[in-house]
Amino acid sequence: MKKVLAINSGSSSFKFKLFSLPNNEVVAEGMADRVGLPGSTFEIKLTDGIKHTIKEDIPTQEDAVQKLLDMLKEYKAVEEISEIAGVGHRIVAGGEYFKKSTIINKENLQKIFELKYYAPLHNVAEGKGIEAFMKVLPGVPEVGVFDSAFHETMDPVHYLYPVPYEYYEKYKARKYGAHGTSVRYVIKEASNMLNTDLEHLKLIVCHLGSGASITAVKDGKSYDTSMGFSPLDGIEMATRSGSVDPSLLQHVMHEEDLSMDEMIDILNNKSGLYGVSGISPDMRDIRKSDKERAKIARDIYINRIVRTVGGYIAELKGADAIIFTAGVGEHDDDLRKRVMEYFEFMGLKPDLKANEKGGQTFITQPESKIKAMVIPTNEELMIEEDVVRLAGLE
Repeated sequence: MKKVLAINSGSSSFKFKLFSLPNNEVVAEGMADRVGLPGSTFEIKLTDGIKHTIKEDIPTQEDAVQKLLDMLKEYKAVEEISEIAGVGHRIVAGGEYFKKSTIINKENLQKIFELKYYAPLHNVAEGKGIEAFMKVLPGVPEVGVFDSAFHETMDPVHYLYPVPYEYYEKYKARKYGAHGTSVRYVIKEASNMLNTDLEHLKLIVCHLGSGASITAVKDGKSYDTSMGFSPLDGIEMATRSGSVDPSLLQHVMHEEDLSMDEMIDILNNKSGLYGVSGISPDMRDIRKSDKERAKIARDIYINRIVRTVGGYIAELKGADAIIFTAGVGEHDDDLRKRVMEYFEFMGLKPDLKANEKGGQTFITQPESKIKAMVIPTNEELMIEEDVVRLAGLE
């Protein structure tokens, strides 16, 4: 039986799902964590629901890939490695080079590394992950699924910055967005739940996780999105600042004697919920804390969501639904409640009991003029479907 691996790589980790064809059943999933760091672990969960965890050194991405293949065989997720007919990789930034999902070879792999400035926390790790799979599974198609590709439908009004146009011509300085793979999945689910074709819907997708973005979707296409040239732009996130006045950064850099690279590192890794609260980048910790700075960090997060959603409703001249997805969006009922309250004047009527239960559901009353929904994302399924299509595995 042919199988497809969907991979989501981080700088020191990767998550995976193994799908069987043609039924798209998940036969194994898990992650390698702290690759190249002390305390490495590898976890795999099978269809029986039992998790198997190994704690041992995993020095490199290639070692992690080999460990994955060994465990898939050990726990009978595959009988032979040759069953793996394709591997798909979530890649954040494709720039203007990768405008759709693409089979990756050694030549265009280098382009993924060259695009590192578009997604400094992601592209290098994702490229190294592909490189490792190429070595361990030679000859197996490797498919890149680019988050930014979904946003190729934005028009220049939404993707251009009001800076000298020559910067776009010379350096492709524009908005690219991210989380497109997640948005692709949830809008299909929303269309089914609303029993309406995507071509007739105006949707606002709040992908709220460690990285967070909000996307306006019109007629099934990306209309605008909050992340910009890189995933650093937009709303407040776990460790990322979101949008900040550049003059403020210049002032701080002069006062603290920081280079631009040091400042960008602070904005990516030491800001957001973590920077404001001084406690944690994890919204669960922020929500439980009684410290004033934690409250302020959470209030800023909610405020930036409301500002962005409200702006998109105005641009779209209305919205059929607001969708919450990803870790925070799917599990933080209080946050959803607080966001919905701001739009009650527009005819949004929360269903607080449904909101507290969670899961894939409507969280507004049937008569609500704007629906609100929770839809758990499934980026891996989108990746698997693209691998099947591009590798000719139908």
